[in-house]
Amino acid sequence: MVIRVLPSLRRSLAPLLVAVLVVSGCKPDGGGASPTSAATMAVARTGEPAATATGEWAPSDDGATAGEPRPSATLEPAPSAAPPTPEVVQAERKPFAMNLYRRGDFVAQYNFELCVGASLQMALNMATDDSRTSRADQQRLWEMARDTSFSPFGGANPRGWTATLNELGIGPYELVSIPTFEGALDVAAEAIRATKRPVGLVMWRGRHAWVMSGFEATADPRTFDDFDVTGIRVLDPLYPHGSSVWGRSPKPNSLVSPETLARQFVLRDSTRVNLGVPPGYLLVLPVSPEA
Repeated sequence: MVIRVLPSLRRSLAPLLVAVLVVSGCKPDGGGASPTSAATMAVARTGEPAATATGEWAPSDDGATAGEPRPSATLEPAPSAAPPTPEVVQAERKPFAMNLYRRGDFVAQYNFELCVGASLQMALNMATDDSRTSRADQQRLWEMARDTSFSPFGGANPRGWTATLNELGIGPYELVSIPTFEGALDVAAEAIRATKRPVGLVMWRGRHAWVMSGFEATADPRTFDDFDVTGIRVLDPLYPHGSSVWGRSPKPNSLVSPETLARQFVLRDSTRVNLGVPPGYLLVLPVSPEA
């Protein structure tokens, strides 16, 4: 299987690229656990040269009056038409918005440890026709993520979160580290646009899990490389509680500004748990497989 790398991901990871399969436990307050511009050309078909009869003054030897015009069989090619100028089809640049969220997709975590389990339920709800909301299901999904997290603290971290999404069959997903905040937003928006699947946001320096369900941007990421993300649709399973350290949880399906998101979505540089990725803004990212 070949994984197509999104344009923004290539740009963001030019100095630093990571993609592995695999949030610390999510107790609040720091606890452990279209096409781009394309040219088209219409080609005019030219047939055989057209024959034209020209009048030629010639002496008569067949009874015609001398000096009268006499048809001649001279053939002259018609002038060929100049090739048309290529017509450039330019996509219209305008603001773009996309949101995968449907009413009922949000699921709150049932205790302060189950943020990854709730985030898995929300991803399944958005990517399929399922409605996964029960506590038992959330606990089971969290345990699946915990068992593949290999965390010394015994919780579910981004490695297990990623692996469980793939095991559930809604992948492929990869854990990636992006060196800049703006770059992470661009990569996440491109991934949602390309795959129609949500992105996992590793919050609070690795201590919490959110889901990004959509975005608003200055242009369509599938058509234009130079776009800016102006709004992010987010789902925090801890709502309505929030954190006294990191701030309030936004209402489900809120459209938050990059400045608001940046208060809680911050660079992870902790070495408490080796996630196999360098410091950066961590995304549990859907990718597009290509044969």
